[in-house]
Amino acid sequence: MARTVQAPPDRIFAVLANGWSYSDWVVGTVHIRDVEKAWPAPGTRLHHKAGPWPLSLHDSSTVLACTPGKELKLNAGLWPLGAAEVDIRLDPLDGGATRVVIEEDFTEGPLRWVRNKLNDLLLHRRNRETLRRLADIAERQA
Repeated sequence: MARTVQAPPDRIFAVLANGWSYSDWVVGTVHIRDVEKAWPAPGTRLHHKAGPWPLSLHDSSTVLACTPGKELKLNAGLWPLGAAEVDIRLDPLDGGATRVVIEEDFTEGPLRWVRNKLNDLLLHRRNRETLRRLADIAERQA
C-alpha cells in the first residue's frame, strides 16, 4: 500500500518519530500509555491500547529497524490476537513530495493462521486510512 504525501521525508519521519502521535494516525490504536525515551531507536517500545472500551487490549510495539528520514520497521503487538511486522518506507519524489509505502504482515498468534481474502481486504483498508491520517498530519505541519 502506498500514498504520495505532499511533504518531504524528514517531516513525515518527524511524525513517525513522535511516539505520542502514534494513536493519531494508526487506525485501531486508541491511546498511548508510554513511550520509551530513546524511541524510535531499534529495540525501544511504545505501549498502547487498541480497540474500544471495555474490550481494549494493552500491548506494545517494538522498533525492529530505523533509518531516520527513510524507514521505520516495527513489531506491532496486539495480544492475544497476535503481532505483525510493519515496514514504513519513505521515498523522496520531485517537488518535495514523498511516496510512503506501508507493508504489514501478521507474524505471530492466531491472526497469522487465519489469513484469507477478508483479512487482506480489512488490512488493506486499515492501511489506506492509516496513510491518509499520516499524510494529513505531515501536510498540516508545513
